[in-house]
Amino acid sequence: MRRFARNVRPDPGPPVNERCLRYRELRVIGSDGSQLGVMPSRQALNLAKDEGLDLVMVAPNADPPVCRIIDHGKFKYDQEKRERESKRKQQDVKGIKISPRIADHDLEHLLKKADEFLRDGDKVKVVCRFRAREITHPEIGQKRMEKMAQALAEIAVVERPPTMDGKLMVMVLAPKPQSGKKHAKAENQQDGSKAVQDHGERQDHSPEVP
Repeated sequence: MRRFARNVRPDPGPPVNERCLRYRELRVIGSDGSQLGVMPSRQALNLAKDEGLDLVMVAPNADPPVCRIIDHGKFKYDQEKRERESKRKQQDVKGIKISPRIADHDLEHLLKKADEFLRDGDKVKVVCRFRAREITHPEIGQKRMEKMAQALAEIAVVERPPTMDGKLMVMVLAPKPQSGKKHAKAENQQDGSKAVQDHGERQDHSPEVP
């Protein structure tokens, strides 16, 4: 039997303007943040139109629902901006896989990758998989992981030390504060501002030439 994928409708967002008229009464917040009280939905919409603004529902589950008189376009833009900033602040966890018998040159290559991830502000999850009889010597994999942690000690801290999870050994490294590119950029800006300030102070204290 053939199955057809369901059509997923996009989220229409909160009710705006005429869509608020399905509710008999609304609690309204004015464009200046003042509480305008409970009123018929048609009256609330007319108030919004009189100001050249929109009636946007912000609490549909309240009794009665709460609406604000605002610029819907600006409201939506600010909301999307906050969501983007929130996602940007979230740390990603990058995965790196090794084996107990990994060659030194392969390990060096993975160290460079881990270095890039950490400097970008991401965490690094190192996973070592043991095969067959390798599981009888977990200390070999642990030494590999400890070597990685030591090589990256200047920019990373061990958030989770090497621990066994079935046939896997897992270690998590997290970037040290101010080791990422964003922090380095901020420091450079501060250094530049300080240099400009020092230069200005030197000019202010320069002796006058008669």
